[in-house]
Amino acid sequence: MLRYAITDRSQLGATETARRSALLACAVRWAREGIDFVQLRDKDLPAAQLLDLARDLGAVLRANGSATRLLLNSRVDSHIGLALAAGIDGVHLPSGQQPLTPARVRQLFAQSGRPSGHKPDRQSAIISISCHTLDEVQTAATAGADLILFGPVFGKSVAVLSGQSVPERRLVTPAIGLDALRSACALVGTTPVLALGGITQANTAACLEAGAAGIAAIRLFQQG
Repeated sequence: MLRYAITDRSQLGATETARRSALLACAVRWAREGIDFVQLRDKDLPAAQLLDLARDLGAVLRANGSATRLLLNSRVDSHIGLALAAGIDGVHLPSGQQPLTPARVRQLFAQSGRPSGHKPDRQSAIISISCHTLDEVQTAATAGADLILFGPVFGKSVAVLSGQSVPERRLVTPAIGLDALRSACALVGTTPVLALGGITQANTAACLEAGAAGIAAIRLFQQG
């Protein structure tokens, strides 16, 4: 089973210092647990800060002897080029985003320098694409995605402050369901499809039974 952790440091602390420290601690745990992929998704960060965080995450993963691949949630071409030079192993793209395509990302990857000591088995860019419909799944597979994140299988929720000590979670995107996941997996053949959206330890087995090659999540992995 493939495991794909997605970062959201806003869930990890009240200050930027606390959030960054907690996220790096997560990276240590992910490395030791053998998580397959980490997507750096913190899109609110300016490019320079995102690049620094990418370097630090990559350094933590390598220091712990991990084979975990570090992917950047897409930015403009120039930012991806910088991030690749910092040790990113690939890129995550929203479905249908232009002008970034898997071919363009791989071109940028090939043109980017590599820090000394970077593992020789990490020379090919890993491209994941998020999809919400079967048409998007087919398009992503045809475009050459290495991984497809399909969902939200069990819906998408957000934390809402309601006067309680612990924020409640409110559904904002309805679930597309296991039948849709099963259809997506059957549609693309050998391209791995990872279930995304409301994934828990309790429902992971159902995703795998539907044909998913693995799971992708934020809270499941950040909360350990």
